[in-house]
Amino acid sequence: MKNLIIASTSTLHGGSYLDYLLPTLKKHFENCSTLLFVPYARPGGITHEAYTAKAAEVFAKLNITVKGIHEYENPIEAVQQAEGIFTGGGNTFLLVTQLYKTGTMDAIEKAVKQGTPYLGTSAGSNICGLTMNTTNDMPIIYPPSFQTLGLVPFNINPHYLDPLPDSTHMGETRETRIKEFHQFNTQPVLGLREGSWLDVKGSTITLKGELQARLFKQGQEPEEIETDTDLSWLK
Repeated sequence: MKNLIIASTSTLHGGSYLDYLLPTLKKHFENCSTLLFVPYARPGGITHEAYTAKAAEVFAKLNITVKGIHEYENPIEAVQQAEGIFTGGGNTFLLVTQLYKTGTMDAIEKAVKQGTPYLGTSAGSNICGLTMNTTNDMPIIYPPSFQTLGLVPFNINPHYLDPLPDSTHMGETRETRIKEFHQFNTQPVLGLREGSWLDVKGSTITLKGELQARLFKQGQEPEEIETDTDLSWLK
């Protein structure tokens, strides 16, 4: 049975890394003593080793040992043998490129569908949708495909931002970009605001956190989704 936490972000304003999710993660990974961390999304500024150490510091509070996928000679076997998987944020184009390059895109999909608990934040959440086409990131590298894990039957837009009513910014809003996506694509898009996440248990998908999510469907007006709503119907 699928068991996922798909979070909009790893860090809330004024908080520290993953602290707002710790109670949820304690239960989510309660049967894990080790965790496989995927740091592939980081293009620079922090090494894979430093990024993994950052995750390890948090999960040490839950008595879970973290090891980075880059530390294994065979990353596919690392995924297959993992007790739990955490894919961190960064640049989705780079993350998807590396997952295809290492053969771990298929491996993660199979492992999670077979019940390995998964946590994604930001880019690690974006890849849980049908495609990565609703990422906010710059295309710094060209992945072999935009198709991603398909662990939920729609696309995700992490870090969803509402227009500020008094802003003088005259550029595109996040809503405008998603509507442009729907000129060429039919799948729904769920805009996850900061501090919100999806709790996936088997075929049940539940919105969690204190904020609503914004749902976009082709040819329809966007709608607000209340927290604790079951989204299993969404396709």
